[in-house]
Amino acid sequence: MRTSLNIPEEMLAEFDRTWQAEGLDSRSRALREAIQEYVESHHRLEQARGTVAATIVFDYVHEEIIEDLHEIQHEFQAEIDTTCHVHHGEWCLEAVFCHGPAEEIRDLVYRLKDFDAVGRVRVTLLRAEQQSH
Repeated sequence: MRTSLNIPEEMLAEFDRTWQAEGLDSRSRALREAIQEYVESHHRLEQARGTVAATIVFDYVHEEIIEDLHEIQHEFQAEIDTTCHVHHGEWCLEAVFCHGPAEEIRDLVYRLKDFDAVGRVRVTLLRAEQQSH
């Protein structure tokens, strides 16, 4: 299936350098692998059950989101243990350390991903307690 994408030129150039450095055959193959990794990451998050401990790391444009981000962090204060925040010019990097029900952690992740001002969101599940079936 063919599709078209709008990707900033500098991002595409970096993507091309990356897949070529890895020795892949084509941009199409590299895109398929990237999509597969994205899908697998989503499934890991969706399959988590019970109580989980996690880190959520994301970057964002400070001025565009800071008030909304504070509101979200207050909504999830029961799940957020602590945060670490650094400024890099107009961009910020934040690490959120969480512990709580998997469905609440998922909701927090999806809420963060919903902002245009957030560049990337990465989740690492550190511990997951499986519920008995």
